[in-house]
Amino acid sequence: MGRTNPTFRDVLRSLEGNWQDYRRALRRPDQDRFDQLWEEARQYADAGGYLNHQNPMVVVLFSMVLAHEQRIQDLEAELEAEQSTAPDAGDSDDSTE
Repeated sequence: MGRTNPTFRDVLRSLEGNWQDYRRALRRPDQDRFDQLWEEARQYADAGGYLNHQNPMVVVLFSMVLAHEQRIQDLEAELEAEQSTAPDAGDSDDSTE
């Protein structure tokens, strides 16, 4: 017996397809960003399938936000690591007591 309901990945592909006119109207750099947003939403498709929300676009948008939050935290951690390993410009090691 076949599936009667589409999977969340099928719904995601359909939603992305519905946005293709909008994508085509974007400039090339923004088209790439648009594609990246949908790629990020696909990363959370398994979780989206468990939710089975009435409005799947809510799940898509939340997945995009979640991916951005991860990116922000990764960038903050990278920045903190760089700052902790960089020599402090205000310190002077040649001071004597």
